[in-house]
This record gives sequence, C-alpha cells and structure tokens, in this order.
Amino acid sequence: MSTASPAMPRALWALMVGNFVIGTGVMVVPGTLTDISTSLNVSIPQAGQLITAAAILMGLGAPAFASLVAGWDRRRLLALSLIWYGLLTGACALAPSYATLLPLRVLAVIAPAIFTPQAAASVGLLVSPEQRGRAITFVFLGWSVASVMGMPLAAWIGGEFGWRWAFGLVALMAFASGWWVWREMPNGIKPAALSRQSWQATLGSAPLMMAVGVTLLGGFGQFVLFSYFAPYMAQTLGLGGGGLSLLFLWFGAFGLLGNVLMSRWIDRIGAPQSVLIALGAMALSLLLWPLGQAGLWQQALVMVPWALGCFSMNSAQQARLVHMSPALAPATVALNSSGIYGGQALGAALGGVMIAQGHMLRLNEVGLWVLLLAMALSVWAARLQKRSCAAR
Repeated sequence: MSTASPAMPRALWALMVGNFVIGTGVMVVPGTLTDISTSLNVSIPQAGQLITAAAILMGLGAPAFASLVAGWDRRRLLALSLIWYGLLTGACALAPSYATLLPLRVLAVIAPAIFTPQAAASVGLLVSPEQRGRAITFVFLGWSVASVMGMPLAAWIGGEFGWRWAFGLVALMAFASGWWVWREMPNGIKPAALSRQSWQATLGSAPLMMAVGVTLLGGFGQFVLFSYFAPYMAQTLGLGGGGLSLLFLWFGAFGLLGNVLMSRWIDRIGAPQSVLIALGAMALSLLLWPLGQAGLWQQALVMVPWALGCFSMNSAQQARLVHMSPALAPATVALNSSGIYGGQALGAALGGVMIAQGHMLRLNEVGLWVLLLAMALSVWAARLQKRSCAAR
C-alpha cells in the first residue's frame, strides 16, 4: 500500500494487521447476529447484548488498562493481548449456551481494550513527528481492511457453516498476528506512564474532552443501526449469509477507500475538517437510508457515503487528539477508544430496545440525529481549541 512511507518501520505493518484481527473479532458478532440468535434460541435484541456488554467492557477498560500496563514493554503487551484474544475467542466458539457465551465474550474483548489504544500510542515512538498523522491513519487501516475482508468473510462463514466457525477463524488469525507483532516490534517501546497529573490535565481540558465526545456520538449514531445490519437486511431485502457478506464486502471496500483518502489528505486539510467531512458523509447515508428498501443496488449505493466516513472518522479523531496534545496522547487515545466502544454500547442498546418495540425501520432516524449532534460538537470543539491556542 502506498499509504506507508518507505521510511516507516515494518512494525507498523504488524500493528495494522493486528488492528485488522481486532476489528474482525469485534465485528464478527454483528455479522453473525442472526445465526447466533437462531442457534442459541435467543431473541435478536438479546443476542445484541453481546455487542453492548463487550462494548461496555472495552469502553471502561481502555483507560483503566492504559494505567495498569503503563510500565509494560509494548512488544510483549501487544503480542500477549492478541494471544489472549485467540484463546478466549476460541472458547467462545465452543460455548454451549448463551449464558456461557456472554461472559466469555466480555473476557475476550479485554484484548481490543488494550491493543488498539496502545498500538496507537506506540506509533509516536516509532516514527518522526511529521509522519505521525499518516502513521496513525495507516495503522488504523487495519479496521478498514477488516470491514473489507474480515467482516464479509465472517458473515459468509456464519451463513454457510455457522457462527462458531467464524469465531474459530478469528481465533486462528489472532494467534498468527500475535506472532507477527512479537517478531516485528522492537524492544523498549514504552510510552510515557500516565500519571495522575496527566489524567487531570486531560480530563480538565474542555477541547480534548469535547473531541472525545465527538467520537462517542459518532459511534452511537452508527451502531444504532450498524449493530443490526444482519436482521435489518434479512427483513427488508431478504438477504441471507451470502448476500449479506457481499453487502459487507461492498461497504468495507468503500470503508478502506475512505481511510486511504483520509491518510493522504488529513495533514493538508487538518484533522478537525476531516472529521466533519466524515461525519457529514455518514449523516447523508442515514438521511437517504429508506431509499435502500427499494432493492439491493439501491441499498448498496445509499451505503457508500457511510462507508467512506465510517472508519476514516475514527482514524482522523485519533490523529486529531494526538495533534491537540502530543504529551497527553496515551491518555487521549485511551479515552478515544472508550468513546468508540462506549458509542457502540449505547447504539446497540438503544437499537435493541427499538427493535423490541417494533421500530427496526426507524433506526436510521435516531442515528441521523445523533450524528448531526456529533457534527455540532465537533465544530464547537475546534473553535474552543483555537481560542485555547490563541490565549497561550
């Protein structure tokens, strides 16, 4: 991929692939939700609690683990987190019941709570400052690649062979990725420890916390509907595993394109403007969403703006927070990961409530209003940051 400068270390490729595995594992539940519901004899909203519970753990765990693992060498930490992911996801694949699967899933996502924010925080110690924005977006391409390859593959495997096989595939990829990270990451990578003063400075900064709020609302607005793509598409278009995997592949391809474009343009137009464009693209899709009920191609076209903004927004937000305060990057990246996962939890929970009340076809309306609120907060945060810089 041309997004990686030749001067960048090979470890970035291992971190990018690690994020691919993490992203595939996080999205394997939305991709197989219908089969999990049928196989374990639970309702769609109840199966959706797998997303909510996991997202709560990831959201709360990211900042907590950031403090707990501050002194760890990142080579060991990141490799071991992927091994943990493989072991617990493999255990999920063997779970005999929903009551067993739920706690195993929560334990498994300790790995995403550690890997994604700590990989991002390590980037600043692997590249020069002028490469930082591009390097962070490159590492987060893994999530976009997961949407292109991992999520459609998981949906197809789940539809053809059952959700357990999809979980098993994620487990195998986690073991392989852990080995690669161990091989490529240099020893001695230790971002600055998160002191009490660092947390106080981060939590006391209105621009930083408002920017994290943008991430929270962005995830919230998306996952009201995204969590339930599988049952939604089955109800509106009659799609099974094969058709759903193709639609995920389409979505993921444009998600990857959006992140590639973001990595090339973010340093030119600025992270705040990049975030606003991504949020606006997703809001456009949710505004036009009812048009997709007319047929598969109409649905695919309506999804394009959402896909372009989906993963690129998260990448731009990571870069935005690092640029706002490089010294506080370990804290802000951890909080931003909490915002991502917290938004997923809120969205999945609200979407489940709406489906239980018979409002599946109105999920996009709620998501749209939340994304518009995220855009307003993003503009406000950017203005507050400018005033803060001017006052120094």
